[in-house]
Amino acid sequence: MIYVGLTGWGDHDSIYPSGISAKDKLQEYAAHFPTVEVDSYFYAIQPRQNVEKWIRETPKSFQFIVKAYQGMTGHERGEIPYKNKEEMFSAFLTSIEPFIEAGKLAMVLFQFPPWFDCRREHVMYLRWCREQMVDVPVALEFRHQSWFTPRFYEKTLKFMEEEKWIHSICDEPQAGEGSIPTVLYPTDSKKTLVRLHGRNVYGWNRPSEENWRAVRYLYRYNEAELAEWVEHLKKLEKKTENIYVLFNNNSGGDAADNAKQLIQMLGIEYTDLAPRQLDLF
Repeated sequence: MIYVGLTGWGDHDSIYPSGISAKDKLQEYAAHFPTVEVDSYFYAIQPRQNVEKWIRETPKSFQFIVKAYQGMTGHERGEIPYKNKEEMFSAFLTSIEPFIEAGKLAMVLFQFPPWFDCRREHVMYLRWCREQMVDVPVALEFRHQSWFTPRFYEKTLKFMEEEKWIHSICDEPQAGEGSIPTVLYPTDSKKTLVRLHGRNVYGWNRPSEENWRAVRYLYRYNEAELAEWVEHLKKLEKKTENIYVLFNNNSGGDAADNAKQLIQMLGIEYTDLAPRQLDLF
């Protein structure tokens, strides 16, 4: 099964009726896509009441991919708002329990920053993270090229298999050591994650600009590029049971349109989506 969705449900005007309130967007989103990444967890571990609301607002089969809190992946440069890392991981696990109980947690995504390179202490930290997450399905996404250099390529993939990390396969600009190649290798026979960040080489490495996040993900995939991914996904399907494809090219409002286009090109018709609201005007 291929689940196609977006990273977050807030910024996709093309799929929402005019005048829809922010609190109603997830329900409408679930009428279009069967999965979503909950990126709000990256900024703060969410209260359980939020999670319980999201569960109520989505169909029984809907799947959430929860992005790990920034303190868990080393993005947060200052002090974490917890006594220690163990307490932080414990708070995160407590927060996602309703997803697990409802059968709606596809996986937790650990996306590490561009400075998280391939070295012994980072490998040890990955092992520690995996232990803290116990039996929760976890996906791993790198942003430093060193993990897939010829020296470490096979070792990285073997490590992910042995430690039970789901491979988050990326499509992103090839823009130096702060980007990784597309490595079409599933490390888990049950689940694989694919995240499409766009191919804006110009915007990828410009963190000094105030609007760098908006520039980085400003990209619209053309039909030929999506056709490449149709072929990639067909190959991946032979090696992994469920594939979750997330479009992260949100800056220009392109993610939802590209996701719809890919669903059409794959010939997928989801039969258990939420009812769609009617926009009469």
